Amino acid sequence: MSEIRPIEWANGTLRLLDQTLLPSQEVIVEAHGYLEAVDAIKTMRVRGAPAIGVTAAYAVAMAARELDSPDRDRFLQRLAEAGAVIKAARPTAVNLMWAVDRMVALANTQSGIADIRERLMSEAITIEKEDEAINRKMGSHGKELMPDGGSVLTHCNAGALATAAFGTAVGVIRAGWEDGKRFKVFNTETRPFLQGARLTAWEFKQLGIPSTLIVDSAAGMLMRRGEIGCVITGADRIAANGDTANKIGTYTLAVLAKENGIPFYVAAPISTVDLSLSNGDEIEIEQRSQTEVTEFRGVRIAPDGVEALNPGFDVTPARYVSAIITEAGVARPPYTDSLALAAKAAR
Repeated sequence: MSEIRPIEWANGTLRLLDQTLLPSQEVIVEAHGYLEAVDAIKTMRVRGAPAIGVTAAYAVAMAARELDSPDRDRFLQRLAEAGAVIKAARPTAVNLMWAVDRMVALANTQSGIADIRERLMSEAITIEKEDEAINRKMGSHGKELMPDGGSVLTHCNAGALATAAFGTAVGVIRAGWEDGKRFKVFNTETRPFLQGARLTAWEFKQLGIPSTLIVDSAAGMLMRRGEIGCVITGADRIAANGDTANKIGTYTLAVLAKENGIPFYVAAPISTVDLSLSNGDEIEIEQRSQTEVTEFRGVRIAPDGVEALNPGFDVTPARYVSAIITEAGVARPPYTDSLALAAKAAR
C-alpha cells in the first residue's frame, strides 16, 4: 500500500499537503515561520488532532529559530508567548496543547539559546516519528476488533491525513485489511467540510481498500437494515471518564449504534486523552464560520441572510463507547480506570 505523509520537514521548511484542495488537487504549501504554521492549522490546510500536534511541535521549533534575545530568560518568555499563540489556533484538539507544552517544557531544561533551538527541532522530528509508530501500534491492537466479513463504518477523516502517517481509525481498518480480513467499508461524507467525501474516500482509494461513500443521514437506515457491523472513529479529546469529543455527528452515530446493538469504537493516541478533565462537559467545542454551512467553495447554497450554527465537534458520552483503542492497548469500561492505566503504560 502506498504511504500518505501529509507533513514533511525539509530544508528548513515545513511542507504540508493542503487538505482544503483534495481530492481535486494535490498541492504542497510551505510554512517558513511559526505564524504560517498557525495559519495552516486555523484554515484547516492541516487538520486532525495528531497532525495538528505534530505541526504545533514544528511551529514551536520554528518560533525558537525566529525569536532573538541575548538573555535566556527573556528568550524563554517570548517562546512561551509564541506557544500561547500556537495553542490558540484551534481549541478542541488537546494534541495541540500537549505538543506545545511538551516543547516549551523541554526548552526550559536547556542551558543556552543555541541548545534550545537545536533540541526543539530534534524533538519536533521525534514527535513526528513517534506519531507514526503510535498509529501502527494502535492498528496492531485494533485489528482484532475488525470483522472478517460484514462491514465497518467510519466518520470524518481519521486516516494518515489526520496524522503524521498511517492514521488512527482508518489505520485500524487498514491493519485489519493487511491482516487478511475482508469486510465492506462505508464512510460518511461529513458535512459541512466534507472530510469524509474529500479525504477519507481519497485515502481508501490510495490504499486500494474498496469503500462506499454515504450521506451522513443514511447511517441510521443502514444500521437498522443490518448493513453496518461496527463503527470506528478517531477523537480530538477524550476526558478521564471516556467521554469523547470528535467531529460533529459522531454522537449521533454512537446513539444509533447503541440502539441497533452495534459496537462503537474510538481509536486515538494517549496524547488525545486529557486526564485533567473529569468528563466531556468540560471540553471546549469549537464554533466554526457560518459560511462553511451557507456556502460551498464560495458558492452560496442557502438564501441570503439565513443564519447557520456550525459546531465543529460534539461529545459522545462514554456509555456509548464499546472500546477505546490506544497504543497501550484496548481500553474498556470503566474508562476512569482503564484510561489511567493506559496513560501510565504509555509513559
